[in-house]
Amino acid sequence: METVFIKGLGLIGSSLARAIKQDHPQIKIIAGDIDEKSLLYAKKHKIADQIVTDMTGIEQADYIILASPVSQIIKDIAILADKKLKPGVIITDVGSTKQTVMQAAQALNHRSLTFIGGHPMAGSHKSGVQAGRADLIENAYYFLIPASKNTDISKLTWLLAGTNAKWLQVTPAQHDKIVAQISHVPHIIAAELVNQTQQAFKDEPVGMRVAAGGFKSVTRIAASDPTMWSAILLNNRELILKQLTGYITGLENVSTLIEKEDRSALFDFFKRAKVSRESLNAPARAPFYDLFLNIPDKSGEIAKVTGILAKHHLSIINIQVLEVREDINGILQLVFNTEKARDQATRILEKDYEIVTR
Repeated sequence: METVFIKGLGLIGSSLARAIKQDHPQIKIIAGDIDEKSLLYAKKHKIADQIVTDMTGIEQADYIILASPVSQIIKDIAILADKKLKPGVIITDVGSTKQTVMQAAQALNHRSLTFIGGHPMAGSHKSGVQAGRADLIENAYYFLIPASKNTDISKLTWLLAGTNAKWLQVTPAQHDKIVAQISHVPHIIAAELVNQTQQAFKDEPVGMRVAAGGFKSVTRIAASDPTMWSAILLNNRELILKQLTGYITGLENVSTLIEKEDRSALFDFFKRAKVSRESLNAPARAPFYDLFLNIPDKSGEIAKVTGILAKHHLSIINIQVLEVREDINGILQLVFNTEKARDQATRILEKDYEIVTR
């Protein structure tokens, strides 16, 4: 029987544990965390077979997954470098920055230990073991960064096959540049927008109370774990500072256009953004197909929609309610992995619902 040691039972660590248990029930999972409540929850709900508050039992692990904040992952790698580990053990992490982690992992390479950097591009504004889901990473990109070109990743992808992730190998530098722009900087912007809005409405509490629609969509990620994000920003500081400078310059340019009342340039600004944003749904870049429909704000309405699709054996890979307005209807976004499935769902649902063209 193979053993997996997972250090850190937050959203990602507990989701990986669930996916492994679901796909490989014969594997023993040892979970380590400093939060005893998280450990007890994991044991009670059979997410882990054994729980520890330290690294007890890590010597028997065939796989080690480091799922703490990046700063702790780096410390744990240094600890592992001095431990007697099982021959052939595969060590990986799920940190949101990779250059600092891969640099720390050189201490493991000197001992001929296999280290494969990892980062699943999935998450939630919720955190903790209770927020974890076996399908959290389904159809999401999962970056893998082998320590060397000859590293075999097949055993790790077998272990994590239950996540149904889309594997993508990149270099540490490529990874950090990508996530700085599409993940790290957006989190900063969302947090600052919430903080600035809170300050603007300090004498008008009704302002925050009515905030909805686009504001909620843009700032949803501001509710993420502050401990984790503080660590992420400091571990990718150079790239984030560079991209923040570019973002600030862009805002200053827009401010200048508004001052000059340059309608044509402002139109071009929004037009470029619209074209780029719409291209994200192009099949060549992201093979997902969206369907939007109006649904009444009634209990059980979403279950009714999914029930209809289930009867026709149509699988949804993602679903969400878009908070775009405050009237009696909402916009339900359904995501399919093929154009055929999306079109079939459209034909079925348009009998009972208004399809929204976006």
